[in-house]
Amino acid sequence: MIHPGERVALVGANGCGKSTLLRLLHGLATPTAGQVFCGGDMRQAMLFQKPHLLRLSVQSNVALGLWLRGASWREAKVAALAALTRVGLAELAGRNARQLSGGQQQRVAMARAWALRPQVLLLDEPTASLDPHAKREVEALIEEFASGSGAMTLIFASHNLGQVKRLASRVIYLEQGRVLADLPVEDFFSGPLLQQQYPAAHLFVKGELV
Repeated sequence: MIHPGERVALVGANGCGKSTLLRLLHGLATPTAGQVFCGGDMRQAMLFQKPHLLRLSVQSNVALGLWLRGASWREAKVAALAALTRVGLAELAGRNARQLSGGQQQRVAMARAWALRPQVLLLDEPTASLDPHAKREVEALIEEFASGSGAMTLIFASHNLGQVKRLASRVIYLEQGRVLADLPVEDFFSGPLLQQQYPAAHLFVKGELV
C-alpha cells in the first residue's frame, strides 16, 4: 500500500518491472493476476522518460490536457501559462514544443502534469536522457512538487541511486517482476537490515548486481 504524501522509488535492473508497474498503477496496462486498487476520484499524472509533445506551441501542449478535462480553451490557455511560469518556461510559450531541448521538453511535460493538479505523480526515469544541468533542473521541480503546498504522492522509477537518496522516502526493489525489498530510504542505503534480509538488493546497491 502506498500512502498519501509518500515518495516511493522503484529500483532494480533493466527489465525488472519498474515501468510495467508504473503503467499498471496509471491504468495503461491490465494486470494478468491480482488487482490494483486506488481511490475512484484520485487525480493522477504520469511523466515518461521521453515526453510526447504535439506539433503545437508549448502553451497549447499544456492547455490541451486541461481542455480535454472540460475547461474552455481560453481558461486552459491561462492555466497553461501559469503552469509554464511555475517551471520557468513562460517566455517559450509560443515556441514549437518539438524544437525545445530535451530538458526543456521534460519541463513542459512537468508543467502539463502540474496543471492538472494531480494528487499522485508517476515518473518513469524522468531524467535518464538529460544532461547534468537539465537533470538538476527537473529534479528540483520534482522536489518542489513533492514537498510544496498541496504536496503530491510521488512514485518514480530511477537507475540513479543518488537521485533516489535525494527524492525518496521509501524504496521498493524489484527483480523479475517481484518485490524483493520494501524499506525506508535510510534502511535501504545504510541499514544492516538490507544486507541481512535482502541480499540481492544489497548487491544491487553495491553495484555488484546488474
